[in-house]
Amino acid sequence: MTNGVNTRALALDMLLAINEEGQYSHLVLRQVLDKYQYLSKQERAFLTRLTEGTVERGLTLDYVIDAFSKTKVHKMKPVIRNVLRMGVYQLLYMDGVPDSAVCNEAVKLVRKRGLSGLSGFVNGVLRNIARQADAISWPKEEEHPVQALSVRYSVPEWIVREWLNSYGPAQTREMLAALGEESKLTIRTNTGKCTPEELRVSLEAQGVRVEPVGNIPYGFSLSGYDYLGSLDAFRKGWFYVQDLSSMQVAITANPKPGDYIIDVCAAPGGKSTHMAELLQGTGMVEARDLTEYKVGLIEENIIKHGLTNMKAVQMDATVADADSEGKADVLVCDLPCSGLGVMGRKTDIRYKMTEEQAKELSALQRRILDTVHTYVKPGGTLVYSTCTVRKSENEENVSWFVQKYPAFSVESMQQMFPRDGHDGFFLARLVREPGR
Repeated sequence: MTNGVNTRALALDMLLAINEEGQYSHLVLRQVLDKYQYLSKQERAFLTRLTEGTVERGLTLDYVIDAFSKTKVHKMKPVIRNVLRMGVYQLLYMDGVPDSAVCNEAVKLVRKRGLSGLSGFVNGVLRNIARQADAISWPKEEEHPVQALSVRYSVPEWIVREWLNSYGPAQTREMLAALGEESKLTIRTNTGKCTPEELRVSLEAQGVRVEPVGNIPYGFSLSGYDYLGSLDAFRKGWFYVQDLSSMQVAITANPKPGDYIIDVCAAPGGKSTHMAELLQGTGMVEARDLTEYKVGLIEENIIKHGLTNMKAVQMDATVADADSEGKADVLVCDLPCSGLGVMGRKTDIRYKMTEEQAKELSALQRRILDTVHTYVKPGGTLVYSTCTVRKSENEENVSWFVQKYPAFSVESMQQMFPRDGHDGFFLARLVREPGR
């Protein structure tokens, strides 16, 4: 501990915010790490892993707790269930933490939260699990494949069932395993402020390990740094944090000098700024989104990148805009989706998204495509993308679209599954025939 800060107490506060109040895990963690910048690198790493790991493994942890506790998880007081989840995560997944320390620290946390009467219960459950961890009875895949994979990888059964039906057992297991891999931090050089080589030199001078990403000359993967805000290049705005999957949208759009580009669901603006940079000061990128807040995020990125060929506009993508018809050389539809491709990086999406919500999003995507496809010039390009792995939101939507609007044809289409620390995503490039 540094300056009297108890990292487990911080982790508990974050888990209560995420699991009980519905706040987003990546935002909660970022706020806490920003506030406690002075914590040592080791403490920050412990705090991050404990919080993210406990959220990520929630289904598995609850299965284990329910097997050892007469009081089921959903009936426990919020503090108790989250203390137990933290404790079981350390017992099962953090070998460097002694079992005795896990139990003792959990008891201290419970007492400090005014629940001393339940400290014996918490201590008993954790010590029983510690003693019998090797004897936990897990669901057998040959008997209950959906439940077994759900519990093993801590992914809701509806997602497992859908992936098994769509992609088969082998691909499903591979995707589920990939979600547990450490997500890579990838960045895109702000080429308006520096060259990729200048960025690399600056980062390496501060001890950061910099590796190329795919075949993108201005994209890098970073590791070995302590705190992003401590990097000179970050403070200067020399790079933008962006996953490889997100970078692929602008690359697939392949804008030509002078193009007019409309991005209908653009916030916070990473893909739009990327396209504006590819235009090298020519043309215009009109980045739209629904709310004033989201448009504000886009405007912040325009300023940060120093772009003169991009503007932010508040507009509802489900409402037709007559002035936009036939205006776009490139129309980007990176639409709201279930987000199952980014579950590895945003660990709580798997619990927030329901099967019914996912179906509603599929319908919303079609509604938006119905509305905005007229914005594409004859001969122009429509790029449809999502950050999910669901056929109904991806391939089936594209098939529906080209059947309904035969003036468009599919030039390329790819579904990328989560792997190697990168997100899963879907991309389709469609072209509107000249004269139609």
